[in-house]
Order: sequence, then structure tokens, then C-alpha cells
Amino acid sequence: MRKVVLLGVVVGAFAAFAGAATANHSWANYHWARTSNPFTLKLGTNVSAAWGSYLQTTSTDWTASTVLNTTIVPGLTTGKRCRATAGRVEVCNASYGNNGWLGIASIWASGDHITQATVKMNDTYFNTSKYNTSAWRNLVMCQEVGHTFGLDHQDENFSNANLGTCMDYTDDPDGGAGGASSNDPGNEHPNAHDYDWLASIYGHTDSTNTANSSTAFLPDAVPSFARAHRVSESVYRTDFGDGRSLVTHVFWVP
Repeated sequence: MRKVVLLGVVVGAFAAFAGAATANHSWANYHWARTSNPFTLKLGTNVSAAWGSYLQTTSTDWTASTVLNTTIVPGLTTGKRCRATAGRVEVCNASYGNNGWLGIASIWASGDHITQATVKMNDTYFNTSKYNTSAWRNLVMCQEVGHTFGLDHQDENFSNANLGTCMDYTDDPDGGAGGASSNDPGNEHPNAHDYDWLASIYGHTDSTNTANSSTAFLPDAVPSFARAHRVSESVYRTDFGDGRSLVTHVFWVP
């Protein structure tokens, strides 16, 4: 795929909100270790047919980055358990219950280096009329996969005008009439600032590779994020010692 050359200029509808979206939105310093760019990250598909096209859209969207390619490969787990696999992201969906979250992204890290990750979509909500839409499915899938690269949110206000990026919280993912603004953009895909910030996160190289590594890193250590240390409104961390941790980003139901 031809790479998008980023000039750092945000055009179109996003320009109206550029001032709000120029901040650093790295997720701490988390990133995949790799020795060169662009690198390829595997997205293991453990999703049902209802989610297949949305995972494909997300993969295509993020592969437009100058530093990162994603490729969809057969998953190595099941939706309900969604066990992590070293060196890749496992993407799952299941009915996880009325627990308040639409999606979660979990990363296992050694220091700042991501070693494996999972994404879970909660069908308990996505099977309801409010959330069973292409806009909601695109938003949450795109955002949760984006977290597994080391991206945080650009904005966390559900009720203000959309920034035109899936890394922005909203209760109106397709934008336009019915939301905070009658002419704001949809939040179903990344925008230029997301790609710029990925280029910043991955602007250096490392001496080792964790992307596509086969070295296991606590693959069975999946304690509930609810029992972990709450870092912020949506981030939970479990510390395993020796610089190793499990960190989860939660997309709460608005």
C-alpha cells in the first residue's frame, strides 16, 4: 500500500478543531520495539462475521501511517477468553455482559516496550439498537486497536464537537446533525494528527524487536482490570515486577 506523506497540516473539517488536537496523545511511552521502520504488526482475527469488515477497515486505516503496517492473520485464541499471543495483537468479540464498557485494549509491557496486546469488543452492547451501527463499530474498533500502538485519546469529552478522529470520545460517532455540532466530522477513522503522532512515537528505532516476537510474556496473566490499580478514569495497571506490567484502556459506555 502506498504510504501517506504527512505534512502536519490538517485540512477540511478537522481544521476547525485543530487547536484542540495539537497536544501529545501518546499513551505514556508505550511502543513496540523494532529495529527499523516501517514495521509490520499482526492483528489476529478472532472476531465473528459481524466484525470482520470493521477490523479490515481499521487495519487499512492504520496502515496509512508512514511508520506502521498492519496485517490481519488468523487468530490464536477465542473471543470470550481472548488470550494474548507474544508479538501481536489478538482481536476478539463476545458478549462480556452489562459491565459498562464497549471495548477494551490491553497491552503487556516490559518497561516501555509493548510485547503483546489484546482488543475486546463487547457484543452485549453492540447487539443493541443504539450501538449496532457502522459508525459505533468503526469508532470503537479503530480506537481500541490504536491504543495497542501506544496512542492515547485526543479528547475525552463525550459531548463536545467531534475532532474527526477515532481517538476522540463522542456520543455521536458519525457526526453532523444530532450531536454537539450540526456540521462536525465523523469519528470513525484516524486523522492526520494521529498519523503525525505515530511518526513521533516511532521516530526512533530500538536494538530489539517485540513486534512479531515469539518470546512469551505472561500469556496467561489476565487478571480483571477492575482489580488492577486505577491510573485514570479509563486506564488500569497491574504490576508484575521486574518492569513488567499489564495496562488496560477502557472505552466506557457514554
